[in-house]
Amino acid sequence: MINKLRSWHNNTIGEKVVKALQQNRFEAVYFENSQEAVDYILKQIPEGAKIGIGGSSTLREIGLIDILQQKGFLLSDHNQPDLTAEEKKQRRYKQLTSDIFLTGSNAITLKGELVNRDGIGNRVAAMIFGPQKVIVVAGINKVVRNLEEAEQRIKNVAAPMNSKRHEIQNPCAKTGQCADCQTGTRICNVTTIIHRCPPLTKIQVVIIGETLGF
Repeated sequence: MINKLRSWHNNTIGEKVVKALQQNRFEAVYFENSQEAVDYILKQIPEGAKIGIGGSSTLREIGLIDILQQKGFLLSDHNQPDLTAEEKKQRRYKQLTSDIFLTGSNAITLKGELVNRDGIGNRVAAMIFGPQKVIVVAGINKVVRNLEEAEQRIKNVAAPMNSKRHEIQNPCAKTGQCADCQTGTRICNVTTIIHRCPPLTKIQVVIIGETLGF
């Protein structure tokens, strides 16, 4: 009974946010589980496409990056281990001109807005202009009511967990809450709100009825 109620709630919220995204000129779809979403996303990527990977735990959690590597796609992924600082920087540049840019989102409002915060800005830049197509993948836990809730989610969930994930010694990695720090390793430097899909960028949003990423 509990699982049925959760499924009902996720589906109801998922369908609502998809409708709002579509009204804002995004392509948007909802899937109950990650396997259905992965199967769908793979069909959206043409053979031989150059793929940019934003810093997304969701993409790794659903196994999409591993599958793309196994299929032999050329990935510009700056999160791969053992890369030098220069190699990471060059991969970030390549993401801006990729055929397909895959990323997550820190928050998505029920009004159909994408809210994101970056340390460097390569992810949010690629979401807005450059790649031929952007595919945003997000769990139902990223859906919030409004921009105020998006801000709180970023400050008190996404930023602390990402600092901890990258082993960055920011205050939020210790307290679990934003301290509006002024450290040189601050990961909250650039904030974007995509209210409507930009006319020269094709953005597709895939919402999954599971708790995924940070």
